[in-house]
Amino acid sequence: MLAGLTEEQWQSPSAAPGWTITDVVIHLAQTEELVSASIAGGGRGAVWERGDQTLDEAVAAVVAADQAPAAEVFDRWKKARRAALDALRSADPQQRVPWAATPLRPAVLATTRLAEHWAHGLDITGPLDLPYPDTERLRHIAWLGHRTLPYAFAVEGLDAQDIYCELSAPDGSTWRYGPPGAESTITGPVGDFCRVGARRLRPDDSKLVAEGPHAAAALRVLRNYAA
Repeated sequence: MLAGLTEEQWQSPSAAPGWTITDVVIHLAQTEELVSASIAGGGRGAVWERGDQTLDEAVAAVVAADQAPAAEVFDRWKKARRAALDALRSADPQQRVPWAATPLRPAVLATTRLAEHWAHGLDITGPLDLPYPDTERLRHIAWLGHRTLPYAFAVEGLDAQDIYCELSAPDGSTWRYGPPGAESTITGPVGDFCRVGARRLRPDDSKLVAEGPHAAAALRVLRNYAA
């Protein structure tokens, strides 16, 4: 997808407010480098140690400080991605490593990286009107969104609740998450569920159906990331 972009496209606005396509890929390269550093024992990294800044402010600052030509950014991301994959594959699967909000096991960290790349893929392909179809790999992102609902509730100062999700997959099958006997249920397309969790789609604008006392709140707090 990135290899086919023109210089003009690289410098055009993404769907991430204030960022060009190049900025988005700088951010992805930086965070992939943080994966390798965290696994190697390098701590949380400067992006996460943000002092009085919000996370968004800290991320924007390091992106602004790392500007480079598109070709260099693309090459940096490719190298960082390969290194991050190697680091994740070689890591102790039970050893949590430092990350944004809390230490994560490598498999969960890998899933968050997939979720972030997918979400920023939407930021790139949407404005450029490039094809970006949903695939069965969304099962990882849907799992992450559901698995982290207790965290998402806690971030909003709410008690965690059991939520049962029955989501229609791209291949026509149904993916189920959570206890079937839960009072609150969410049904609908898995792509919409993942987009709501990535904050790229408002629950009210989705085709998701929330039923029960806590389902609407679950969609409101749903997030595929830890921040």
